[in-house]
Amino acid sequence: MLAGSVGKPSNCVPTESLWTGGPPSFLAPALASCSRPLSTTASLATTIKKTKRRDPRDTYTLRQARQRKDANLSRQAVLKEQRAEELGDPIRGLETPFVRSFDTVVPQQVQLDANEVNLEALKVDPDHPPASSAQASDENHLDHGIKHEELAKAITSSRLLTEPQSTNNMDPNSQAVDRQFWEARNQNATEAVQRIVSLVSGSSKHRTKKNIERIIDKFGRHNTDQTLRAKAPAAIKRNLFAEDAHPIPRVGPDTGSSEVQIGILTAKIRVLADRYEGENRNDKINKRNLRLLLHRRQKLLSYMEKKERGSERWHNMVTTLGMTPACWKGQIAVE
Repeated sequence: MLAGSVGKPSNCVPTESLWTGGPPSFLAPALASCSRPLSTTASLATTIKKTKRRDPRDTYTLRQARQRKDANLSRQAVLKEQRAEELGDPIRGLETPFVRSFDTVVPQQVQLDANEVNLEALKVDPDHPPASSAQASDENHLDHGIKHEELAKAITSSRLLTEPQSTNNMDPNSQAVDRQFWEARNQNATEAVQRIVSLVSGSSKHRTKKNIERIIDKFGRHNTDQTLRAKAPAAIKRNLFAEDAHPIPRVGPDTGSSEVQIGILTAKIRVLADRYEGENRNDKINKRNLRLLLHRRQKLLSYMEKKERGSERWHNMVTTLGMTPACWKGQIAVE
């Protein structure tokens, strides 16, 4: 060891023996590390934990603040549930009889009784058969584009053609047996025809097509213009020199008005929602199609709300289809 290095580690070089005017500045960090003690134990001051600062308020004040916070949180939860209930379901809305008829009332079996048809009246005017029980309700729709009058006429004509003729030479007992056998066959044939033309056994595509026809008849302005009043126009300065514009008469059924398009989209959305909420939960294509239809209906509802809000058309459409504010307000997410 060099002189002057007593009491210091052997790996440190005394600075007095090397530099008379002190070490250079670039060696200051290295020389400072040599003067540190070899022990790595932290000092006692760093091991003492800092105590948590206590709230200056007393226990009673803290308890009151905690109770007020819990009451506010519970009230916010109640208000959130109320707002969500008022907005309703953005996909299905409210369940109304007309919307329920898309899949329950429309596909009804038509109850036909050929015995109720007046055969004498049919013989007099074959082109206009008398009314039967198949025409009792407008909600009984038939598949394949068949009308009730056509079905009643076909069943009655087949009954006339297949009815056994009675003669004087035949045995009355055999005539009664033949008549009973014919009645049973005619009843079976009538029931078979009812099942064929019923929408119960029809495809979803046929039911949707029939629902679209019903929606056009229900909301089309070619029918509602006579019963529902439109929204009153805004006050506009009238040009005294301009001629009054006469409304253009409609040609054919109305298929392009907002309420008709909203009704058609609602029927399609109901079909896709039933499929998506069932076993086909992972069907990404149906999920995307459902989202597109929902956003398209949302745009039409927002437009109609701006143009027709407060009118009879708007009230009739909302109440019949069960539309809620969630259908056109806010963000619609399909999860």
